[in-house]
Amino acid sequence: MTTEDVPAVMDLERALFPLDAWSEGMLRDELAETATRHYVVAEAGSPGSGDLETGSGAGLVGYAGLRFVPPEGDVQTMAVAETAWGRGIGRALLAELLALAEARGVTHMFLEVRSDNPRAQDLYTRFGFEAIGVRRGYYKGADAIVMRRVAEKAMGEENDE
Repeated sequence: MTTEDVPAVMDLERALFPLDAWSEGMLRDELAETATRHYVVAEAGSPGSGDLETGSGAGLVGYAGLRFVPPEGDVQTMAVAETAWGRGIGRALLAELLALAEARGVTHMFLEVRSDNPRAQDLYTRFGFEAIGVRRGYYKGADAIVMRRVAEKAMGEENDE
C-alpha cells in the first residue's frame, strides 16, 4: 500500500465499516510507521479473470495491515469488497501478511475480529488462529474475539521447554 492507495482504501473502509471506520489520519500514520508496519492492497486484474495485481488504487478490492514487533505481530486491519467475496482475496491477503510476519521473525500473531463476522472468523480459523478471549464492546455494536496463531516453529520450541 502506498499513499496513492489511501483514497481508495478509505472508500472501502467507510463502506465496510461505517460504524468503526479508521480515519484517514490513522491510516496515514500507520503507513508512516515503516519500521513496525506493513500494509498491502489487492486490486482486481483484468475483468472476470479473478487475478490480483498490485498497483495504484484503481480497482482496489481489498487491503490488510501488519504490525510486527518480533516475536509478536498483529493483523491491524483486513477488508475485502463485498463484490469480491468468495474469490480468495481474503486468503491471499492473510497469507501475504503471515509470510511477511514470518520473514520478520514473528512467531505469535494476534488479531481482533467482530463477534458478528463469522466469515472472517472462519478464514482466520482455517489459517490456524484460535480464539483466546473476548473484548466486550470493542467495536460499536459488537464484541471482539481475540485470536492468536502460533507458528509451528514456535510451537516446537514451546514443547521443548
